[in-house]
Amino acid sequence: MISRRRFLKISLGTAATTAISGLTAFAYAHDIEPGWVEVKPVTLTLPRLDPAFDGYRLVQISDIHMGTGMTAERLASIVELVNAQAPDVVVITGDFVTHEDINFQMPALRDGLSQLRAVDTVVAILGNHDHWTDHTLVRRMLAEAQVLDISNGLQTVRRGQSSLHIAGVDDYWERQDRLDDVLALLPDEGCAILLAHEPDYADISAPTGRFDLQLSGHSHGGQVILPFIGPPILPSYSHKYPVGQYQVGSMIQYTNRGLGTVAPMVRFNCRPEITVFSLRHKG
Repeated sequence: MISRRRFLKISLGTAATTAISGLTAFAYAHDIEPGWVEVKPVTLTLPRLDPAFDGYRLVQISDIHMGTGMTAERLASIVELVNAQAPDVVVITGDFVTHEDINFQMPALRDGLSQLRAVDTVVAILGNHDHWTDHTLVRRMLAEAQVLDISNGLQTVRRGQSSLHIAGVDDYWERQDRLDDVLALLPDEGCAILLAHEPDYADISAPTGRFDLQLSGHSHGGQVILPFIGPPILPSYSHKYPVGQYQVGSMIQYTNRGLGTVAPMVRFNCRPEITVFSLRHKG
């Protein structure tokens, strides 16, 4: 038995501890983890990859979301991290912006992305937020930054007579994707990688049998990943393949956790991600 005074003292102490813990967790999720970028190495063996591309380094970034937590300084540090990985190619899988008035955000995006360095090329597709704001302005920014927009298009990288095809579809949520057009551009032979902003697009692309790998973003990994539960909130078209690597038929699907945030501007157990893929020949 404990006295009423002792009980109240314990209860108040517990409440205070809980409140402090909650404030500490929020401070971490709001101020620390969103800027704590993880450089994640992933080795993938692709069955149609030509031996000439064995060890090819592909770096993926996604969901910059300039304007909701992402600053010019943070983007510059991310670009430095990407360049430090010595990429052969850099791919960006959409959502460069968040809010409607994006004019003032374009210079910082242009200046930051123009500093990306790759042996072969830097390519990108658009995401749903790019279409919800001003996709024309975003495409102009990419062109000025010398980032190749391959939405509903194709870029082929060559090593002598060998080819690696990097294709992209425009945003599925806004029904701007034209996969048939992409397939018409794509040669019948050679390894093909597809960039698609929404990860659940894998259920559309995998049945074609033409892609060895799909790279996506969009989900942000949920921004919060609870132990034993996973991400409690996910956007549309990311519920099946929300974070990390999956096998969808004969195709690998990889969902990058993204770099930025949307409201609420927090991350917990879900650090921003730069993915460094080492592609390996099956032999």
